[in-house]
Amino acid sequence: MTRFISFQDILLNQVQVPVQLLDNYKQMGLNEQEVMIILQLLRFLQENNDFPTPSDLASHLTISEKDCANVLRSLIQRDFLSIEQLTNASDQITESYSLNPLWKKLFSEVTEDQSENDGTLFILFEQEFGRPLSPFEIEMINSWLDEDKLTPPLIKAALRESVLMGKLNFKYIDRILREWQKKGIHTVEQAREASKAFHENQTSNQGAAPEKRDTSIYYNWLEEE
Repeated sequence: MTRFISFQDILLNQVQVPVQLLDNYKQMGLNEQEVMIILQLLRFLQENNDFPTPSDLASHLTISEKDCANVLRSLIQRDFLSIEQLTNASDQITESYSLNPLWKKLFSEVTEDQSENDGTLFILFEQEFGRPLSPFEIEMINSWLDEDKLTPPLIKAALRESVLMGKLNFKYIDRILREWQKKGIHTVEQAREASKAFHENQTSNQGAAPEKRDTSIYYNWLEEE
């Protein structure tokens, strides 16, 4: 006899996933494989398995146990995941995965992005251009934010890169952002590293007599917290 699952059974058998994770994982430097492992960890934690093995995870995924172990190691190294020591009722020390580093990073970054998006990004552009923005320019910034899902700090980094290069115009800033997207650059830290590599390469290619220029603006934004 066929057993029908009730709606209540379906609703009770759920994993709660923050919408912010689905909206922002790309900007945080996570990929789909890493997110799926995070979701599986959530599922195991919900089932009171605090420390699933790579084999446990791989049994529900299309990647190998070794790949799972490598992803877990990478998540820990990049401060998205931690291992905590717990003491059980028998005074035995056990280990448990904790996603608190991810939640802290996720919700603090979302808060910063929202506060910076609250008009200050447009003010920064007007300060750099020395004039009010045109309706077309305002629409372009909104397009970067809403359609391309770029974070205000990354747009700010592209603006400062254009100032460094002496090409302060929206087409050039858009080109920087498109190039970063192609290279998988989604955070300011990744943008800093890519820009440093580019400018160091430019300097080395100039040979023994490199062109002298003021790089103070460039290094200021790169070293900014």
